[in-house]
Amino acid sequence: MITTKAELRALHAPSVAHRLERAEPELRRYEERLLSCIASGDEVDPRRIDPLIVPVARGSHEERLFRYASLHWSIPVSSGYGRRLRFLVMDRQNDRLIGLIGLGDPVFNVGVRDRWIGWDMEARRERLQQVMDAFVIGAVPPYSQLLMGKFVGMLLTSREVHRAFSEKYGEQTSRISNRQLANRLALITTTSALGRSSIYNRVRFRGRPIFISAGFTEGYGEFHFTNGVYGAMSRYAQAVCFPTERNPLWGGGEGFRNRREVIRKSLMSLGLTSELVYHGIRREFFLIPTASNTVEYLRGDHKRLRPTSHWSGQLFAEFRERWLLPRAQRDERYLDFDRDSFRLWG
Repeated sequence: MITTKAELRALHAPSVAHRLERAEPELRRYEERLLSCIASGDEVDPRRIDPLIVPVARGSHEERLFRYASLHWSIPVSSGYGRRLRFLVMDRQNDRLIGLIGLGDPVFNVGVRDRWIGWDMEARRERLQQVMDAFVIGAVPPYSQLLMGKFVGMLLTSREVHRAFSEKYGEQTSRISNRQLANRLALITTTSALGRSSIYNRVRFRGRPIFISAGFTEGYGEFHFTNGVYGAMSRYAQAVCFPTERNPLWGGGEGFRNRREVIRKSLMSLGLTSELVYHGIRREFFLIPTASNTVEYLRGDHKRLRPTSHWSGQLFAEFRERWLLPRAQRDERYLDFDRDSFRLWG
């Protein structure tokens, strides 16, 4: 059984290397400019850090920086499913990158989440649109050495992030039901990267925990189909398998929905057990409610949300005094970080 974080990182290493290889042709030519957005330790004065949330637009420099920074994660970062919101967290004092936030559509069936809410099928179908999953949250060095991964996580409760959700998705109409989609974000979920989390636990704002642990996932997915295996399965599925029939109102073509469907269809066609999707790595599952009545609202017991979000400046003021300045005072190793060590391709 895999139990240590070092063992988990080693298991993910082939997938990480594969993502680096795929990204190199597009991003390598921008590496010098992207590296200039990463701070060296001597460019950071903890007393002057001034975070700014920057939305990421498709095809922009910010998108390239988001992708480049996420390639440094010790597990492969998903691109997210369906709807997506991505943000850079920048430091105004030096225009350098602090960290990343990526939100995407949640998986429809998640046992630990659904039990926590107390969902029935109808309520889940009705309100899942107001849930997003954080597929990436974290800080880059040297800010990560100052515990700013905790602060980036706190920003999931910020008014800036919630307003971006409302502005992007609040005016949309469902293609299936032809009704207006609700414009408020009720819940964000995320899973720890490496088993039990040491970043999200004990993160509080004004005495209230931000991350609520709901238990652990069952340990299945697709990351272990790598080193050309998924490419071969995809070609096989295209040749001999049929995608699940879609409602024509969904749009998006007639192909397979995602990697999960490609793998599932290929395994079935080859007569292999679907148990192969279980990799055995259980991750801690967290819920980040955005309102005082998130559970009651998502179950359908309440008709209106009572939001509890705060501006990023309010969140940072508490984080600064509780975590940032004490850490900077007792551990100055962040000063030794050289941005050139962040280089991927040389």
